[in-house]
Amino acid sequence: MAVAFKGFQFNLPFASILLILLLCLQSGGGQKKKENMLAEKVEQMMEWSSRRSVIRMNGDKFRRFVKAPPRNYSVIVMFTALQPQRQCSVCRQANEEYQVLANSWRYSSAFSNKLFFTVVDYDEGADVFQQTFILVLNMNSAPTFMHFPAKGKPKRADTFDLQRIGFASEQLAKWIADRTDVQIRVFRPPNYSGTIALALLVSLVGGLLYLRRNNLEFIYNKTGWAMAALCVVFAMTSGQMWNHIRGPPYAHKNPQNGQVSYIHGSSQAQFVAESHIILLLNAAITMGMVLLNEAATSKGDVGKRRIICLVGLGLVVFFFSFLLSIFRSKYHGYPYSFLIK
Repeated sequence: MAVAFKGFQFNLPFASILLILLLCLQSGGGQKKKENMLAEKVEQMMEWSSRRSVIRMNGDKFRRFVKAPPRNYSVIVMFTALQPQRQCSVCRQANEEYQVLANSWRYSSAFSNKLFFTVVDYDEGADVFQQTFILVLNMNSAPTFMHFPAKGKPKRADTFDLQRIGFASEQLAKWIADRTDVQIRVFRPPNYSGTIALALLVSLVGGLLYLRRNNLEFIYNKTGWAMAALCVVFAMTSGQMWNHIRGPPYAHKNPQNGQVSYIHGSSQAQFVAESHIILLLNAAITMGMVLLNEAATSKGDVGKRRIICLVGLGLVVFFFSFLLSIFRSKYHGYPYSFLIK
């Protein structure tokens, strides 16, 4: 069958074949364009990564290389505020751990173009914070770590739970392995401060023992050993070891109203300041118990013993009530309180 249009005659099967060929050529051209665009993006990211392990992003770079397709690589983004006027000490601490992790990946034998580390600073990409970080991701605090997968949009698990886990490089590496299947072995630069501190301590103890070599009775001082044991107990029961492992922030400052929180609202995490507060409360309660014991066992003036007893009882009652109120604020639904709610 043929159809004529103003002097031209086309065979319908031939026209259909021609149309299919034109569509294939157009599709192939579009695919080739996407491949070229992807190759350019990967090449640019590799070039930036060769200069520095963590790529700094502004709004345009973030939208083009992190959010816009095509993309066959994963991107870890740290949203932060590192400028001095922001007074974000936690951001600086988290950035140090982030740099250690990125350097470990950059100089490892497994390094490839499948994973890149980037950072978006508030003062360099305020539009990113407003359009993506706050409105889309519903977040309003920094620092925050996010994984943008090679395909699809970020899911809930692609946001690192910094408040619960902390920002240590090892914890970030585990989270990245869960999200990308990329294993990163963390290599930290040598730190001799611990060795130097230990050497100074040994030297100090050795010097003290040498000077007192003719009188070592202080070694058998029960009060001294008791104080040392209490210091260790206070440190452990206040969560200092948890802080050392998880690396939590010292406190949290709400960027909207500037209010600083020293007590974490969840039972699964804590701030460094919170552990210091707990340490002081435990010490005050212990001091009260010591005073009560002293008032009961000493044989001094009755009036003085009565004053010591009242002071000790006041310390125990007040600071235990304070400690219990902190416990209630973290374990929501706990029914008991005493004096302070």
